[in-house]
Amino acid sequence: QVQLVESGGGLVQAGGSLRLSCAASGRSFSSYAMGWFRQAPGKEREFVAQISWGGGNSYYADSVKGRFTISRDNAKNTVSLQMSSLEPEDTAVYYCAAARVMTLSIGLYNAWGQGTQVTVSS
Repeated sequence: QVQLVESGGGLVQAGGSLRLSCAASGRSFSSYAMGWFRQAPGKEREFVAQISWGGGNSYYADSVKGRFTISRDNAKNTVSLQMSSLEPEDTAVYYCAAARVMTLSIGLYNAWGQGTQVTVSS
């Protein structure tokens, strides 16, 4: 199983950009589909984006489509989330997660990072 550590969160003004990174340790990173999720205060954790094992396929929540881009580097065991045109509604703790299958189901992700806070001011 992989261990995941996120970084890159912070405070940004609306319209700005941030890049989140997730470093994985452990074996067989390339055998995992990777996802980003977020959880705002008082809300349930929600899907943001996912990317397939080799990076050839990616999917996005409608709320971030066209603004966020997920990518991965299997040689460096990292997955990133480039966020642009940020909105106050994007404020949340962002988590990366690993799953054996491509899925939107939170329950099928069996490894999670500790999360990184993203705050977008208006």
